[in-house]
Amino acid sequence: MAFPVDGAYTGYSTGSKFIPEIWSGKLQVKFYKSTVFGEIANTDWQGEIKSMGDKVHIRTVPNITIRNYSSGANLTKEVPTSTPLELLIDKGKYFAVVVDDVQEVQADVKLMDIFTNDAAEQMKIAIDSDILGNVFADAAAANKGAAAGALSADINLGATGAPRAVSSSTVLDSILDCGQVLDEQNVPETGRFIVIPAWMAAMLKKSDLKQAYLTGDDVSPLRNGKLGMIDRFTVYVSNNLASVTDLGSDSSSGGTGGAADRKSFHVLAGTKDAITFASQMSNVETLRSESTFGNIVRGLNVYGYKVVKPEALVDLYAYKA
Repeated sequence: MAFPVDGAYTGYSTGSKFIPEIWSGKLQVKFYKSTVFGEIANTDWQGEIKSMGDKVHIRTVPNITIRNYSSGANLTKEVPTSTPLELLIDKGKYFAVVVDDVQEVQADVKLMDIFTNDAAEQMKIAIDSDILGNVFADAAAANKGAAAGALSADINLGATGAPRAVSSSTVLDSILDCGQVLDEQNVPETGRFIVIPAWMAAMLKKSDLKQAYLTGDDVSPLRNGKLGMIDRFTVYVSNNLASVTDLGSDSSSGGTGGAADRKSFHVLAGTKDAITFASQMSNVETLRSESTFGNIVRGLNVYGYKVVKPEALVDLYAYKA
């Protein structure tokens, strides 16, 4: 909006247009969702698929049976066998934009750089959302549901129609239960992670964790915003976790639906051993457009992922109480 002038006055900005409108050479900051798949997935087999092939056969270590022994008894022999896993390179995402020659010359910013930089960020977000939005389904049966725990079978991690309610007074218990589930699967303590939604991170800061002496930190998480490690878990916050509007999300609704229904989230916990990721090809190229005067910038990413150690992945299905 131009600077206001009296109705009877004809300023330089009207009619003659001596006062131009200026476009800022500095673009507005664009915020992107943070990605975590690089921190929670391994790339152990990426090198084997990089140059050729559409799948990797992953050999697994067989389980050897331990038997009781009695003097003089004949030994029972076995031939160890294992079931190989398959990592498929069956997913691809791309972008393609046209940069018009005239607009490229007349623009006062580098359009090509702006478009490709944004595309790179959007590609990471799309792949991250794909992984976080699907791997929870492949967690071991004992690592999810209302009766989780390979030994205890009495840990409520939430189930469809009955997600677990998480509040500032129970959020730490929820994380500790995820740790117990991994302990009962004999999962190593080193390298554990948990990916939580933003509302759960806020609840952590409102919980007893705000007392610095409980975390071992000099400054309370309420002061510095850093969650760090909780019960051997490195805590990551993501807006890419899978969420569902579950009819049973609020006990006050009696599971009947309606205004009380809320979003429930698949919170992930585990170690890098659980998920493997392989990117076979990542290519960005520029070529001339055949139908217009301009350059086409396009990029392709071909990849695959798989839960290879289901016992090392936990699915906490929870909602904000």
